[in-house]
Amino acid sequence: MNKASERATTLTAGGDLNQPLLTHELGSLAKPNWRVRAFAGSRIEEGDLEEARLWGERLEVPDHEQLLDLLRGAPLDSGQKEELKRWSSRYGVRFLEKVGLDVVYDGEQQRSEMYAWSVAHAEGFDWRGSVRAFDNKYYSKAAVTGPVSLREPFHNDEFELLRGFAQAELKVPITGAYTIADWSFDEHHFTDIDLAGSAATRRSRRRAGRRSLIRDVARNLIRPNLQALIGLGARWLQIDEPGGSTDPEELDLFVESFNESVEGLEAVFSTHLCFSDYNLFFPGIEGMTECKQYAVGFANYDSRELGVSDAARPGYTVISKFRDLPYRPALGLGVLDIHTDFIESPELVRDRVLYAVDVFGDPNRIHVTPDCGLRTRSWDVAYSKLENMVAGVELAKQRLGL
Repeated sequence: MNKASERATTLTAGGDLNQPLLTHELGSLAKPNWRVRAFAGSRIEEGDLEEARLWGERLEVPDHEQLLDLLRGAPLDSGQKEELKRWSSRYGVRFLEKVGLDVVYDGEQQRSEMYAWSVAHAEGFDWRGSVRAFDNKYYSKAAVTGPVSLREPFHNDEFELLRGFAQAELKVPITGAYTIADWSFDEHHFTDIDLAGSAATRRSRRRAGRRSLIRDVARNLIRPNLQALIGLGARWLQIDEPGGSTDPEELDLFVESFNESVEGLEAVFSTHLCFSDYNLFFPGIEGMTECKQYAVGFANYDSRELGVSDAARPGYTVISKFRDLPYRPALGLGVLDIHTDFIESPELVRDRVLYAVDVFGDPNRIHVTPDCGLRTRSWDVAYSKLENMVAGVELAKQRLGL
């Protein structure tokens, strides 16, 4: 049993995040070129085969020669493409296990996109076209046109697949209700009829419509999907909310959406807050008492200099607010900037971790993660970043005597 497996056994037995400097990834990895090209029906080049072979060997993926045989038979039919997706997931899990993370998933290799994947498995939405998100990246946007409900659980198959070969503990990332609602047009809960009356009346109706929409998504889409995963044995569910601070006046609705999604369910729930002014979440998130961990990106705002002083760690000034939350959640400390190919040294990771432990006064409340998913980086860069992250955590443990 490897080190990650030993840690996973403890977590699985107690469902407890109270472990010092637990390491995990936050979501996506880039899809391998061989997967992208084969799905697109493009010709598989010798370089694609070589990439699959080299990473199969490097990650010690069992029987990866079978993947090469599959690729050589391209173009692939629908059944073969599903087999290819399974191989992509096996590579993704082994990627994260091989670097030494305590908790893993597959880099979301089975999914299309975090919003579209959820909406595609729901009722009550109609697609409206594509919109630009960032860096010339586009996503398909839908409108809510009727009552929202779950057509079918949309993470069950991938969870059962990964559970079949993962050695480390699994944590399932799930797009949250507030983000799904915020990224959708609303043509059901707030309509033209609500535009009558005074400005104050319209604002009140707009607010009521937003609350109805967000609750509808939380109660009737996200919650049953979580329940289905828990029924299969999932123990740690991460609610991803990149839209969480879009409107500071709706922080109460964001909190409601989380609570409506998880209240009364038996699992460990955490949330991932993407790049933002994190001060905006306070004091609102004091009401998210079921959130056992906040995973937050800080390295993007930080200096690359070594040191554990306030001056050396400007990106981490807000973490004392997470420390002071009354229900004492853990903090998933982002220590890798996912927007650049810069490879953080183990010593830089160490100092970021030591600074956070000093602020919190308790290493059990600090987990160590990248700032966000690493899908914008190549596998070589992502591997080096994560490898150094794990090495930096070991240096911090040595300094702390853990």
